[in-house]
Amino acid sequence: MSKYIIKRILIAIPVLLGITIIDYAIMCLAGSPLEILQGPRISEAAVEAKRIALGLDKPIYVQYFVWLGELLRGNMGYSLKTFQSVSSMIGTHLGPTLLLMGVSLVVSLIMAVPAGIYSAIHQYSKGDYTVVTLSFLGSSVPGFFLSLLLIFLFTVKLGWLPSSGMTTLGTDGGFADVARHMVMPVLVLATSMAGTNIRYIRSAVLEILQQDYLRTARAKGIGRFMVINKHALRNALVPIVTVIGMEIPMLFGGQVIIEQVFSWPGLGLMTMSAISNRDYPVIMAVCLLSAIVVLAANLLTDILYALVDPTIQLQ
Repeated sequence: MSKYIIKRILIAIPVLLGITIIDYAIMCLAGSPLEILQGPRISEAAVEAKRIALGLDKPIYVQYFVWLGELLRGNMGYSLKTFQSVSSMIGTHLGPTLLLMGVSLVVSLIMAVPAGIYSAIHQYSKGDYTVVTLSFLGSSVPGFFLSLLLIFLFTVKLGWLPSSGMTTLGTDGGFADVARHMVMPVLVLATSMAGTNIRYIRSAVLEILQQDYLRTARAKGIGRFMVINKHALRNALVPIVTVIGMEIPMLFGGQVIIEQVFSWPGLGLMTMSAISNRDYPVIMAVCLLSAIVVLAANLLTDILYALVDPTIQLQ
């Protein structure tokens, strides 16, 4: 296992390098961040001085290697908008994002696993049709539309939940206050993931239930609960783990819009602000972090394969 992990990490290094090259090239094609500064109050000489100070007068490949050299020394640069260290900005916003991601993932699994198993066991029943219909509805409704609908219902009409931020202004926050602010964004993210997971879990459990060894287990009279939860679910976890591993990067990227709608102080809100201001050091840092999350999720998925199914050997 350790050799396999080291091998995957070594393979990930050139992949990350290639991703940074593509991201930097696309970012440079989008235009210079100094275009925002141009106006009647700022002279061309001032803009040119700023370009030289930021090193934007050099060729693109030179700018890239300068950025890469600073990155290898642990320096991600400074924001062109706030002049803060990009590392400190990411450190400040990463915690709320990981909190929202983790809770949303757990809630989606709590919703999807029982519903998918129930739907598979009661195939073609009214309950099965209801669960499948709700799963299609959950995965089809756009996140921003569901967010606005929940804000209108629970904030505007009922006044039960806050619609923005992570804590109430003027207070020290606390667990209960943060939990109230998390309800709607977590519900939006979990609903979308659960809608997709339910169908995968249903299909995986249905396929396992048709295997001969489960018919033998039922014939031995070991009980329906043991047949479903010990034998069927354990063997259906491999495709489920695959889906979860694929959704971690999607969840990381999908939070951008949700955090913007709910003003959640995470990486999504910071990314949208950086894109609007063409804050390239921040954008490059977020792209690099996103690539690391994708590669780490794939590695974690492969490791979970071996834990779920001992017959799988990682070499």
